[in-house]
Amino acid sequence: MKKIIFADLHNHTTASDGDFTSQNLVDLAQSFDIKAIGITDHDTVRGLKTAVDAGKKAGIEVVCGVEVSIRFKRRYFTGTLHLLCYFSSKHLNDKLFTDSISDIIASGRGEKLVRARVAEINTFFGPNGKNAILKKDLAFDDIARFSDNASRRHFALSLNQVHGITDPAVINQVIGNDSPAYLPSGIDMAQAKKLMNNKRIITALAHPAAGSFTGGGHYKEVLPPLEIVEQIFPEFIEAGMNGLEVYYPGHTLEHQDLMLSWARKYNLLVTGGSDCHDSTGRPFGVQGIDRKEFEAFKAALEQF
Repeated sequence: MKKIIFADLHNHTTASDGDFTSQNLVDLAQSFDIKAIGITDHDTVRGLKTAVDAGKKAGIEVVCGVEVSIRFKRRYFTGTLHLLCYFSSKHLNDKLFTDSISDIIASGRGEKLVRARVAEINTFFGPNGKNAILKKDLAFDDIARFSDNASRRHFALSLNQVHGITDPAVINQVIGNDSPAYLPSGIDMAQAKKLMNNKRIITALAHPAAGSFTGGGHYKEVLPPLEIVEQIFPEFIEAGMNGLEVYYPGHTLEHQDLMLSWARKYNLLVTGGSDCHDSTGRPFGVQGIDRKEFEAFKAALEQF
């Protein structure tokens, strides 16, 4: 029997990298007869009030959330995992609460991330580094002079124009994904624990098996295979995570069964969603949770 989706709890809007506004998603939920939707934009909580208001007018329950990137740099894995953080809309008017989330998220991007990446480059390639390539330490201002929203391109410009490195291969050695100094975007696990320890937030590991998806399209996320996730997963449990995204378009039936077994073993709330970004590659309404699962989720959400 086909699963009846009552709530689609993983969706992105124009507040991050989605094509749809929150009003568009509310309209889609009405057309799909889906009663509740989660707005989980990447690393931002802006736009949630607008989404909640749109939902109230249409009779669609909007669950507030944010999808947070967590970075790892380990011998066996350098990359990111994603944490879905949900909270009751009643907390939107608590500025201390929303600011605390935004402050944690901010450590994984912008100036703080650039400074962390600069420090890693100096550790490995500075004049006193393990593989001294730079004649002087890289400085934050060397990057910031090119942009206040620095990307890899701006690091490359700095290495070329400020530090005189003209060989693209050497530049890539310093800043490429295979570099020992490579540091993914996102917050570190210590910061993530602050979210998982906040009793007003339900935290769920997003698409844990998507890195092992065998299908096509965008659902095979740029994430580690399931074997790597299994190694790290106990740390999320120890940190206080209380949910797990079981239902996801990039999870096979076998993956869903495995995730359900994890949820039962660790007494985790079951979540699920479409990870909607657009109308074609990652559309709305293709995955989610049923009414019973949503009622359990909502009861936990409204507890605090």
